[in-house]
Amino acid sequence: MEHAITLRLSTLGHPQRLAIFRLLMRRYPDHVPAGELADALGLKPSTLSAYLNALMRAGLVIQRREATSLRYSIDMAELRRTLDHLLLDCCRGRPEICSPLTLTSLTGAHPMATPKFNVLFICTGNSARSIFAESILRKEAGERFNAYSAGTTPNSELNPFAVEVLKQKGHDVSVLRAKTVAEFQGPDAPKFDFVFTVCNRAANEDCPAWSGQPVSAHWGMPDPVKVEGTDAEKSLAFHQAYGALLNRIRAFTALPLESLDRISLQKAMDDIGRAEAGESA
Repeated sequence: MEHAITLRLSTLGHPQRLAIFRLLMRRYPDHVPAGELADALGLKPSTLSAYLNALMRAGLVIQRREATSLRYSIDMAELRRTLDHLLLDCCRGRPEICSPLTLTSLTGAHPMATPKFNVLFICTGNSARSIFAESILRKEAGERFNAYSAGTTPNSELNPFAVEVLKQKGHDVSVLRAKTVAEFQGPDAPKFDFVFTVCNRAANEDCPAWSGQPVSAHWGMPDPVKVEGTDAEKSLAFHQAYGALLNRIRAFTALPLESLDRISLQKAMDDIGRAEAGESA
């Protein structure tokens, strides 16, 4: 194990290999196509291939083939073994040193002035998927959560198909507007307990770390805005995106968040993101 740890730390010492690793961590549990990695990081295919091979040799990344596409993901089992080894070696029989990193519950790690959890959903345009998520969480469990959404490069207005779906589902759309992530990164911004990305482009971006170390996860799904065809076909795509987010948020709000330790919370968030996006009435 010592040799593996040394190799993994050495491999991550290269800035571009580290950038690939960080992007795949943000996208976990997705398996990301090589072409998307190259585009997001501005790397030539041959250069990317060399870096990915190094990460795979180190046991940090796994590869799988889907048809003609090669896709890559973090080898989470090996990464956890690496972190466990480092923490156990660091603690030297003094678990109180490392337990705040590994065993603290969310409420223990983030004492809150109010009984509500603060949740932020991030997309690129903040015009449809993240707006859906904000609205659904507010309606489903507004007594337990403060729901927010933002875009990395927000549109100037909400998508009209998204607004129509929300109206049909009984949401108050008067409180909604497109917002930028920067609004939530100042000293007066809410301290978030959960941060979710709901589109791949937003997850690919190297955003600054959030203060307070919120639990974060990637709940990516297809962009209904990109669907072409008749208005009926476009509307169906937005209804499907709404239904998929409704399913995920209901699974999220059903969890006993106050009693789970951080590791269990993170696994639960990843499992929700990994679940197939199904429709809901």
